[in-house]
Amino acid sequence: MAKTIMVIGGHIGDAELTAGALMASNAVDGGKNITVALTAGERGNPAHLTPQEYRVQKIQEAENFAKLVNGEAVVLEYCDGELPNDEKVRREVAELIVKYKPNLIITHWRSRMHKDHDRTHYIVQDAQFMAGVVGNSEGKRHYAPIYFAENWEDDHDFEPYIYVDVTKGFDLWCKALHEHWFVMNSKDFKYYDYYTSLARCRGALCKKQYAECFNILPHQKKVIKDEL
Repeated sequence: MAKTIMVIGGHIGDAELTAGALMASNAVDGGKNITVALTAGERGNPAHLTPQEYRVQKIQEAENFAKLVNGEAVVLEYCDGELPNDEKVRREVAELIVKYKPNLIITHWRSRMHKDHDRTHYIVQDAQFMAGVVGNSEGKRHYAPIYFAENWEDDHDFEPYIYVDVTKGFDLWCKALHEHWFVMNSKDFKYYDYYTSLARCRGALCKKQYAECFNILPHQKKVIKDEL
């Protein structure tokens, strides 16, 4: 079923790598996708670009990716590595949730490795509460459940809980990933190889061609049956 999916990352590229195949599959079904980057991730700049120049490039890359998966890209003004943990950013995210009215939200699992990721994890949960209970500046409200994506930079206590078949969107996702310079050219980590291979491994585990995995909070993990 076509949905409106909002994927919120600490940097441009986080949403696209960890939930991009899901977004692409949603696009194939006629759904809409919103990527939200709380920072541009500009400090991963290549030698020939300044961080500010790379920010401009990354925003264009995010927009190019979004267009390919029937979506929109939103990038907030915060600096890479300096994402604040305050009410202002929570309010901004809550306003976006009410504006776009997603059916579901995907964001980071907690992270001891990356401060921006870890702060995003908690910012999004608080923003979800604000959007659903308090509402935006006009008093309009919207609630959507949160799922947490699998990311190599987030804590290793992430446990895949939900496996989603993304086979129908895999080729589109691979094409869209080529829009991101760092995904295809980083010397520090083989992002494209890792995430596309991970999708194949997760697919094998759930007897599908390709899959992406997501987690939920421990207190939400309740399987209720009348009998075994």
